[in-house]
Amino acid sequence: MSSIEAGRIGFRTVTPDDYALLEDWLKTPHWRDWWGEPEAEIGYIRDMVEGRETTRPFLFMVDGMPAGYIQYWFVGDHLEEPWLTNAPWLAQVPADSIGVDMSIGDAARLSQGLGSAVLKAFTEGLRAEGHGTIVIDPDVANKRAIRAYEKAGFRPLLVSRESLDGTDTPVLIMVQMPETARKTSETTP
Repeated sequence: MSSIEAGRIGFRTVTPDDYALLEDWLKTPHWRDWWGEPEAEIGYIRDMVEGRETTRPFLFMVDGMPAGYIQYWFVGDHLEEPWLTNAPWLAQVPADSIGVDMSIGDAARLSQGLGSAVLKAFTEGLRAEGHGTIVIDPDVANKRAIRAYEKAGFRPLLVSRESLDGTDTPVLIMVQMPETARKTSETTP
């Protein structure tokens, strides 16, 4: 396993020109395992790009080339129905938390440290913008993602049988707190 230097990683906002690439990625087996139907998912991304949804979509780049997808969303925007019924865990994290979702584009780049490096760089950028608690909610069966998220500083908070997509598939709610809060929580009994 190799790691990637943070200086090689960049982010750019998704544009309509990226839809074909995203559709291709969404159809691959490693995306189909953890994301919804490609047509529905690209529809959600279109809603984000066109301003009908507050989630912010990005491509992450390695050496200037698209290498995957990452987005962030506002927990506070989901503290209403039907979200709270589908994912009651939302009420158990601070309302000003940011949620993150990501996937590596090409399966050949899995298990090489890219996901951890990208997620760490992305969350550092969110912190620089003033965001505090960041959550991510992988399927409990997605062990590769969970390991990558742990390497990026996320820690398990709780397991929920309810997920944002309304299924009863167990998800692991992981949290990455600001460094000062993390140090305090680690030393407080």
